[in-house]
Amino acid sequence: MDITIVPLPTEKMKTKIADQSQLGFGKYFTDRMLVVEWKATQGWCDARIEPYAPFVLDPACLVFHYAQEIFEGLKAYKWADGRIALFRPEMNARRFNQSGDRICLPPVPEELFLKGIEQLVSLERDWIPTASGTSLYIRPTLIAVEPVLGVKPSDHYYFYVILSPVGAYYAAGFNPVSILVEDHYVRAVPGGTGEAKTGGNYASSLKAGLEAKKKGYDQVLWLDGRERRYIEEVGAMNMFFVYGTHIVTAPLTGSILSGVTRDSVLKLAPTLGYTVEERQIDVHGLMDDIRSSKVTEAFGSGTAAVITPVGKLCYKDEVLQMTGGKVGEITQRLYDTLTGIQTGKLKDEFGWVRFVG
Repeated sequence: MDITIVPLPTEKMKTKIADQSQLGFGKYFTDRMLVVEWKATQGWCDARIEPYAPFVLDPACLVFHYAQEIFEGLKAYKWADGRIALFRPEMNARRFNQSGDRICLPPVPEELFLKGIEQLVSLERDWIPTASGTSLYIRPTLIAVEPVLGVKPSDHYYFYVILSPVGAYYAAGFNPVSILVEDHYVRAVPGGTGEAKTGGNYASSLKAGLEAKKKGYDQVLWLDGRERRYIEEVGAMNMFFVYGTHIVTAPLTGSILSGVTRDSVLKLAPTLGYTVEERQIDVHGLMDDIRSSKVTEAFGSGTAAVITPVGKLCYKDEVLQMTGGKVGEITQRLYDTLTGIQTGKLKDEFGWVRFVG
């Protein structure tokens, strides 16, 4: 499908942030966005890159009433030699459609997903920040826009992509975060939508997240929805626990997001001399292992922050600290290696990097 490039008037061009240390995360957006429509009578049509602007949507649109929508998150990096690199975007394209299938959305052809992002990023290349720890965040989204009240799949959708120059996801940067294990609220259960990247999952996490912040914690760690016993994931990242040189994470059982960075850690770690294991992690056993120092490090993984060290974990009012509140050696090495591959400082031995023409 050809993508029409709508001219961008000079007066609509935004002023870029001069001090990249002030970017924060998701606060600023570039000049253009990609929009493609799907209609029941036509399929995918009217693909265009146009000036960034608000949508005009009918108040009866299905997305507002029945939450039929999904999204993704990936990043673009500007290398020292000027090339623009994407990190494993094919995985995001596949996961996007896996999420869409669960929410009864039409699949976006992978070629359209990738081509559209590449063309948009190429046009907006001057927005990609180059300071250490910065990148261009890419947010593909698919929403139902048919104006009708009734629980059903929509006859009309918008697939769109917006871009945001970003700094660190956490205000504290690459420093240990504190996590509260949630034992009252439930985020997802197998057979539900936990493995789909859809807004409802995040909306259902807000109350627990606010309560955790009131107690001084950065994030909530969810337990399984059936027994409230097994570790699942943190709202913005998958979780890993380190036993010496052995790294453990929860398996994908249908209620955990299949993270791109999670998969990258599982493939990268063995090449660095570590063993990896996917298994159920009983929260009581985990707390015992932290107390006895069998767990030597903990970290989260996700596109937004890449690797996030965890320094403190609280479960049922018991607070346990790991690595003395500092970044663990293995956590640091994984972070350095992954970000090194993403930014071109280290050789990509896995074929993960895709360059934008």
